[in-house]
Amino acid sequence: MGDTSEAGSVAGVSAASIPANRTFDEIAVGESMSVTRELTPAAVSLVATMAQGLVMELEGTSPDGEHLLATSRVGYSGWVAALVPTILATVLPGPGTVYRRQSLSFADEVHAGDVITMTLTVTEKRPDDRTVVLDCLAVNQRGRVVLTGAAEVVAPTQHQEGRPGVSPDVVFHDHQHYEALIDACRGQDPVPTAVAYPCERTALIAAVEAGSADIIVPILVGPEQEIRALAATESLDLTGIEIVDAKDAATSAIVAVALVRDHRARMVMKGSLHTDELMRAVLDRSVGLRTTRRVSHVFMFDVPTYPKPLFVTDAAINITPNLLDKADICRNAIELGHAVGIAQPRLAILGAVEVVNPAMPSTIDAAALCKMADRGQITGGVLDGPLAMDNAISPAAALTKHIVSPVAGQADVLVVPDLEAGNILYKNLTYLARADAAGIVVGARVPVVLTSRSDTVRTRLASAALGAQYSRWQRTPSPAS
Repeated sequence: MGDTSEAGSVAGVSAASIPANRTFDEIAVGESMSVTRELTPAAVSLVATMAQGLVMELEGTSPDGEHLLATSRVGYSGWVAALVPTILATVLPGPGTVYRRQSLSFADEVHAGDVITMTLTVTEKRPDDRTVVLDCLAVNQRGRVVLTGAAEVVAPTQHQEGRPGVSPDVVFHDHQHYEALIDACRGQDPVPTAVAYPCERTALIAAVEAGSADIIVPILVGPEQEIRALAATESLDLTGIEIVDAKDAATSAIVAVALVRDHRARMVMKGSLHTDELMRAVLDRSVGLRTTRRVSHVFMFDVPTYPKPLFVTDAAINITPNLLDKADICRNAIELGHAVGIAQPRLAILGAVEVVNPAMPSTIDAAALCKMADRGQITGGVLDGPLAMDNAISPAAALTKHIVSPVAGQADVLVVPDLEAGNILYKNLTYLARADAAGIVVGARVPVVLTSRSDTVRTRLASAALGAQYSRWQRTPSPAS
């Protein structure tokens, strides 16, 4: 899978030190800039917004700006096309560039979850009118060319400061926390994983790529002929990958769980079946993967505006957890934090207010959980609550409200009152904060990678890496043993 860093350089200058723009005299024929980014719904929305802004701005300075109007109808293909004017306006040449024309042709389809590398290469300079011509080439994660063409611009003559809010880092979110999570799996033993019913392209691609990245050893469980046909359609090589034939989704879930009980797998990964089908098999009282611990789901969010990974629990499994359920939810989140290297996870027990109010049961639960931690009933992390959302994540808000706490303003984990609140928070972070969410179920014998059917390949990879880290942590002897 392609990474998400700037892959090119401009005249020998690293991407990290590129100035606000490049003047005509500074640009050299042959230099190039590449960016590699995943096609996610949030990325499509953001680049669409950027592209429409560029259309309006450039039409005011270019008599033939109509060639950019297609970007105002950005879909998946339009997202790829919109990378061209966005790179030109923000990086090469950058602010002050006047767009003249572009001619782009699509060579292949693009899909949600594809990772696209767009490369612009300077092929011609015309000193008489400061025209710069750039070749445009986009390829996907499998090396297939999806777009070719050329763009023609008038380069600036003077350096300019970038327009506020317009930069490659803003337009192309780097998934930096996801990348760190996936990188942490490199050099580690991949985890044998039963992938239940990978009969949709994103699910199968993610399983195969997670295997190629040595995050997991995939065991594909589902209708073998259907899986092989899908692999052929997507040009996926299944050589060396075990397939366990199962006739349908429900059977695939049962067989995947059985592989864990038979010690052939140490993790379960959801494919394209429904969550309730998989969890029914996981939680079966006779042949499932229950323990004495309440199971819960933990989302790991990569939020562009938050300086570290942000965990949210439980927004997927427990609908109205009681106090003892919440204690297990906290314990599960603390253990996952330890698994990814957080020595003392900070848990903010969320409520609508930061004081205990008998009319709000969630605030009473929050206070009780904190007292349980004080008495050693919940260990390994630092708890505080009730905390309102602003006090949990904003140091300024905590300071304004005079909250003195090792958790306030710097939470690692947000513990929500119930699933309804968690679902609202999850969707707010995803759609308003443009966060990406990976997640697993913990508290069972092994981690369960519980992805959404709409998740991209990158999100599924991050979820697999999160589960793999937890699986290895489970098998690591404790210091006391």
